Amino acid sequence: MTITIYGIKSCSTMKKAFTKLDDLDVSYNFHDYKKQDIEKETVQRWVNELGIDKVLNKRGTTWRKLDDSQKQAADASVDSAIDLLVENTSMIKRPIVEGQVADKDQAVLLCGFDESEFDKVFS
Repeated sequence: MTITIYGIKSCSTMKKAFTKLDDLDVSYNFHDYKKQDIEKETVQRWVNELGIDKVLNKRGTTWRKLDDSQKQAADASVDSAIDLLVENTSMIKRPIVEGQVADKDQAVLLCGFDESEFDKVFS
């Protein structure tokens, strides 16, 4: 099983996801946005599959601190929103879990922490 979990180490939702994956005995790599940034192509892939409304966290402080013109640009254009996500990784909803579940031959792309979803995918 090759799984990568993307996020920020200090986030409480990330901590829940780490604990759940550990409880399910799922090995994973951790990609920390604060230390490693994120490639635009990766964010584009997530948005193509999940939609911008799922990937872009408008409830966080980073979004609220943007000026109105930045918010309007993100709302008007998915490309502008993706550029903002790459520049402000704290606005990417956490966690993003991506990879391949080998024993099920199943691709995984989850956004946000839903314990029942993790149980279904990884049990």
